[in-house]
Amino acid sequence: MKPITGFGSHQTPSLSPPEEDELMMDINTTPLIDVMLVLLIMLIITIPAQLHAVNLDMPVTSAAPPPSPPQVIRIDIDANSVISWNGQALADRAALQAQLAQAALQQPQPELHIRSHPQAKYEAAAAVLAGAQRQDLNKLGILGTEKFSN
Repeated sequence: MKPITGFGSHQTPSLSPPEEDELMMDINTTPLIDVMLVLLIMLIITIPAQLHAVNLDMPVTSAAPPPSPPQVIRIDIDANSVISWNGQALADRAALQAQLAQAALQQPQPELHIRSHPQAKYEAAAAVLAGAQRQDLNKLGILGTEKFSN
C-alpha cells in the first residue's frame, strides 16, 4: 500500500496554526448589529402615530349683517363731451362741481362710475377726475376702457 500524502509532517500553510507575530484583525459585528436593532426598535416606538386629519383654525363668523351695497353714481360723457349725472345732462362745469360737492358730503362715500365715449374730448374726462379729486372723492371707477385699446 502506498502512504497517503498530505498527512503527517507535510501540511498546507492554511491549515497551520497562526504564528505568534500575527494578530487576528477581524471585528466581531454581532454586538454592533444588536445595538443597531435596539436603536431601530426605539425609534419606531417613539415616532407618533400618523393621523389622517388636518387641523385647521377656521375663522369664526360674526353675526353682523353684511354691509349694504354702496351707492353708485354714473357719470357719462357722450360723443359731444356732454357730462351726464345718473342719466341727467349737466348744464356746465359748475353744475358738475355742485353735484360732486353734494356727493362728498354723503356717508358712506358713494362710488363714481365714469364712462366716456371714445369720441369725447379728454378735457371733459379730466374735468370730472379733477373735480372728484378736489372734493376728496376717492372711490372712482373708469368703465368701458376696452374701447380705447385700439
